[in-house]
Amino acid sequence: MTTRAAAVDCGTNSIRLLVADLDPAGGEPAELDRRMRIVRLGQGVDRTGRLAPEALERTFAACREYAGVLRELGVTPEHTRFVATSASRDAENRDDFVRGVVDILGVEPEVVTGDEEARLSFTGATRELAGHEHVPGPYLVVDIGGGSTELVVGDDTVRAARSVDVGCVRLTERHLLRDGRMADPPTAGQVAAMRADADAALDLAGEAVPLSGARTLVGLAGSVTTVAGIALELPAYDSRAIHHSRITAGQVAAVTERLLTSTHEERAALPVMHPGRVDVIGAGALVLLAVMERTGAREVVVSEHDILDGIAWSVLERA
Repeated sequence: MTTRAAAVDCGTNSIRLLVADLDPAGGEPAELDRRMRIVRLGQGVDRTGRLAPEALERTFAACREYAGVLRELGVTPEHTRFVATSASRDAENRDDFVRGVVDILGVEPEVVTGDEEARLSFTGATRELAGHEHVPGPYLVVDIGGGSTELVVGDDTVRAARSVDVGCVRLTERHLLRDGRMADPPTAGQVAAMRADADAALDLAGEAVPLSGARTLVGLAGSVTTVAGIALELPAYDSRAIHHSRITAGQVAAVTERLLTSTHEERAALPVMHPGRVDVIGAGALVLLAVMERTGAREVVVSEHDILDGIAWSVLERA
């Protein structure tokens, strides 16, 4: 018997919804709705420690849209899980965020730990890979978000995980934003500073997660899927073409160089680029490149299934 479940993943840069019919006995979920809105909830959090009023309102507007979807598809609050990640975990005024979400959706957002975030990402990305001889475990899953990056190693279950505070929005705001204006394109010094932050974060992650023993590197989230779409030279964003594509280290290096030496207008003109990623994609690509160079991975298997899918499957664990 299937369960209709809803998952909401509210991160630093985007808020996403998945509604699916899930079979506890296994099998592919039957997706009914999957959507994403760029809301930049983490706008300025690294600098101020607080969620900006305009960022909260953008997020609440998306929640109101999602509430309508849940009503239309008949998903109950008992079968809905809302997970909030890096930005709301760091903010002093996160109670304002929690109250707003409860008022709109009737579900309390769970501000999960970095380790739980990593576990959910791993489940979402690898549940369908297990047993595929061409995608062997153990897996190293890298989930590059807006405020943080999760690195997880495991086979059927998680062996080790670490969340580190480098993400595409955080690095961009820390190094490329001055007096409200973006460096466009960034200087060599700014790129070097971002890379130094990424390398320091990988040093920290490596204390808990073995970064060189996995047989397959799996990359998740918008920075990775956008890099893949550019590398594949897609005429438009196509999740089916991107899902489980294999992008080489050389392709990632070339795309990263292109993004970090282009202007806002040039990045925006790329056919796979979401408008909300134009200014932060260079930093996200740089994190992916740093991971691949640190691990020695020759390629990354790109997954469109990630923490959002892990959150949905976790609803069954609670049923």
